[in-house]
Amino acid sequence: MGSSNTTNPTVFSGIAAADDVKEPFRPLKPEDVRSYIHEAVDFICDYYTTVESMPVLPDVKPGYLQHEFMASPPTYPAPFHVTMKELKASIIPGMTHWASPNFFAFFPATNSAVAIAGDLIASAMNTVGFTWQAAPAATELEVLALNWLAQLLHLPDTFMSHTATGDRGTGGAVILGTTSEAMLVTLVAARDAALRRSGSVRVFGMPGLVVYAGDQTHSTFFKACRLAGFDPANIRSIPAGPETQYALDPAKLLEAMQADVDVGLVPTYVCATVGTTSSNAVDPVGAVADIAASFGAWVHVDAAYAGSACICPEFRHHLNGVELVDSISVSPHKWLLTCLDCTCLYVRDAHRLSDSMETNPEYLKNDATDSHEVTDLKDMQIGLGRRFRGLKLWMVMRTYGTAKLQEHIRSDVNMAKLFEGLVRTDHRFEVVVPRNFAMVCFRIKARGAITEEAADEVNRVLMKNPNKTGKAYFAHTVLSDRILLRFAVGSSLQEERHVRSAWELIKRTTNDLMMD
Repeated sequence: MGSSNTTNPTVFSGIAAADDVKEPFRPLKPEDVRSYIHEAVDFICDYYTTVESMPVLPDVKPGYLQHEFMASPPTYPAPFHVTMKELKASIIPGMTHWASPNFFAFFPATNSAVAIAGDLIASAMNTVGFTWQAAPAATELEVLALNWLAQLLHLPDTFMSHTATGDRGTGGAVILGTTSEAMLVTLVAARDAALRRSGSVRVFGMPGLVVYAGDQTHSTFFKACRLAGFDPANIRSIPAGPETQYALDPAKLLEAMQADVDVGLVPTYVCATVGTTSSNAVDPVGAVADIAASFGAWVHVDAAYAGSACICPEFRHHLNGVELVDSISVSPHKWLLTCLDCTCLYVRDAHRLSDSMETNPEYLKNDATDSHEVTDLKDMQIGLGRRFRGLKLWMVMRTYGTAKLQEHIRSDVNMAKLFEGLVRTDHRFEVVVPRNFAMVCFRIKARGAITEEAADEVNRVLMKNPNKTGKAYFAHTVLSDRILLRFAVGSSLQEERHVRSAWELIKRTTNDLMMD
């Protein structure tokens, strides 16, 4: 009997032969692409069918997923259906379901069959359209889609790279990831312009530059200011109160800007908001722009959420005065059925933005760019690489048309009106600010033995207890030092019955609280 250490040459050669003919790794094997995507599509369809019955907020603890999966990546492959099984068993139970029709927190993150298809196709092509030459159709479709959206919003031609007659304009637009990016790039452009005006092109002039916004402006603005190099001491947060329905007061803005000029500082940038996060307040765009113009400051309009509503004639007046501002951003991924991420930034003078954002390394030089007949979108954003976001935006507008998009907006607004009416019929509640668009701010009011402080605590519990049930998800905010609930309608699957069901849940919770 031979030694156990003796190698069987026949077996060894057989293994070697098998290895020699083994099929190479092909990550885009057509049969796999078709099979995997079909399975993924089945999952997506089933998800949208069942998400209504899932808890909106998951009942998991921080770190739960570390106990579900291996600590180290696997060495050997697994069948795709095994991966999908683990997705369903471990990941889905830990998701907060923004797609749920019982989601009423924050602002909506809308989606549609067309947007999903567009995003899938863009991901499959995986183009990196930093220059026109790198992806001519991707660049031109993004420009076209942005021009279409600008027309839906009735933005002036000055924001378009090409006018209605086909002539090249001074404006420009780009699709970015989020409003934060739109704020950051325009802050940098405004900073550089102010430094040039003051005779300095170096950061030594930064301590003299000042930026302004109402205190209801989204917190990402103040973060973007710091990232752009503005001294935190020169970031003016102007208080807004119930007397203006929490909108920026032009008189207070003028007072603040003049006070800074009087001590030698340079007003540089003003951010106005159409649809603030806490209350959906609308800053007076025209009045703000008039004041800022007298100081030579850049004006940006953040219309991330509510800008989409302005495709409807009855809401367009909220953008009155936009022809006077320097930039405006709208996020169709919030309320225009175009999935995340899709923030559309428009600037009145594209060169002011590209002068600050432009990069021109030798390896990107080409005849198309040198001709100045094309737009290289890399020069209007922070990074170089970029996704083909224009495809899904174009597909949404092309497939649904203006009429269906307007119907979608109006349906959500009508459901919010319904909820507002239900709140007003219950004497225990108050609507804190007049409803704008599709969000209602309400609270259990202080009355009788319930002090303002006690009402705050009751309202906090009113939010937490329904959220714990998984049957709905609400969020809160603070206005004038008082806690209130925000009820944001807009999930793509929402119907009137979901709004009514949420109200019944709120009433039952309130009944229990009042009994306690």
